Amino acid sequence: MSERPVQYRPRRLADWLNPAGERKVHSLVDKVYRMKNLETAWQKVKRKGGAGGIDGETIDSFGQKRDDELHRLQQELKGKTYQPQPVRRHVIPKPGQAGKMRQLGIPIIYDRVCQQALVNCLEPIFEPLFDDASFGYRPGRSSKDALRKIWRELEEGREWIVDADLKDFFGSVDHEKLLTLMNQQVADGRVLDLIRQILKSGTLVDGKKHPTEAGTPQGGVISPLLSNILLTPFDREMRRKGYQLSRYSDDWVITCKSRKEAYEALQAARNVLEKLGVQLHEEKTRVVNVRQGFEFLGYKIKMGSRPMLLKPSQIKSGTKQGALYAYPRHKSLHRFKAEIRSLSRRRRPVTTRELIGALNPVIRGWGLYFCKAHVRRLFNRLDRWIARRIWSHRYKRWRNAGWKTCIKEGYTVSMGL
Repeated sequence: MSERPVQYRPRRLADWLNPAGERKVHSLVDKVYRMKNLETAWQKVKRKGGAGGIDGETIDSFGQKRDDELHRLQQELKGKTYQPQPVRRHVIPKPGQAGKMRQLGIPIIYDRVCQQALVNCLEPIFEPLFDDASFGYRPGRSSKDALRKIWRELEEGREWIVDADLKDFFGSVDHEKLLTLMNQQVADGRVLDLIRQILKSGTLVDGKKHPTEAGTPQGGVISPLLSNILLTPFDREMRRKGYQLSRYSDDWVITCKSRKEAYEALQAARNVLEKLGVQLHEEKTRVVNVRQGFEFLGYKIKMGSRPMLLKPSQIKSGTKQGALYAYPRHKSLHRFKAEIRSLSRRRRPVTTRELIGALNPVIRGWGLYFCKAHVRRLFNRLDRWIARRIWSHRYKRWRNAGWKTCIKEGYTVSMGL
C-alpha cells in the first residue's frame, strides 16, 4: 500500500481563495438586481458624492429621477441588456512628484450604482477569505490598525524594513487572472460577465473611446474590492513563508530581524507578484533600517539617534534616547498646507465665517489622522500659521495693523475655528 502525499499548500496561487474546494456561490445575480439592494447601493453612492462621468450627470440630478433609473437598471440586469459606459479620464498631479500625473477613471452615476450593488453582494463572500495582513478598503479596518501592527513588530526587534510599492497597480491588473481568482468562489456566470464588462468598458478621451486591455478604473466603486481579491494570494503566500507583512492597497511593508532576511523577503515577494502579473516599483522599493526611517501611509517612522538635551530624571514624558517616533512625512505636510492656501486665497469672495467653515473639515481631518504622532511643536506652528492666513484674507494687506484687532481667540470662540 502507498500513502497519498499530503499537500501543505495549494499548488496554484488561484487555489488560495478556495483551498478546501468548498461549494461555490452559484445563484447571485438575482441578489444583485433586487430592488432593496439597488436602493442601498444608491444611498452609499449618494453619501460618498463625487463628480459625474462622461454624460455630465451629477448626484443631485440622478437623485431627482432615482426611482426611474433604479427600475431601468433592474430591468437591464434582468434582461442581460446592461452595458456599462466608458469611464471619464481625469488626470491629477501626483503629490510631491513634479511632472508625474495620476490617471483616474470616473464612471457615470448609473454605472456607479451598479458597481456598488455588486460590491454589496460580493464583499460578504470574499471578506472572510482576505488575509489578516490586508488593511486597505476593508470594513472594520483602517490605516491606523496597520500602523499599530508595524509599531508592535518594530518594538519586538524587527528593525529591517522592506518598504515597497507596486508599479501602476490599478492600470496593470490582468483581467483573466482576476476573473480566475473570483471564479474560485463565485460560479454565477452572469456576475462574472458583468465584472468583465466593467473591466473592459474602456476610457473616453477627447471624444474617442480607448479599449481597456488591462487594469481597473482607479476611481471606480468596485476597484478596491478587486484589488484585494487579486493580492490575497500574495498576502497568504508571504505569511505562509513566515514573513510579517502589512499591506494597505498597493502599498506594503515587511518587517524583518536581519538584513539578509529582508532581501530574501523582497525576492520572495517579487516571485509571487510576477505570477500574479504585478510588478514592483523599483524606484520606490528599498530595504532600510529603522534608524534610517521609512515612510508608510503618510507617516515617517524612525528610531531616534540624537542625544537628549535633558537628563532622564528631568524628562516627564518618559521619552528615551533611541526610542521610536513618528511624524507626518514632508509630502503630507506640503499637501495639507497647499489645500489651506487654496481655500484661504486673499481674493476669495467669502466672509471670514464662511472661510472658517471651509477650513474646519480640512483641519479636523488632517489633525485627527496625525494627532497620535510626535506633532506637538508642528501643530502649534500650523495653528499660528492658519491664523495668519485668516488675518491676511480678512485685511488683504499686512501693514494695516489688522492683527491688533483680530486675535486668534476671537476666531476660535465666536466663529468656531
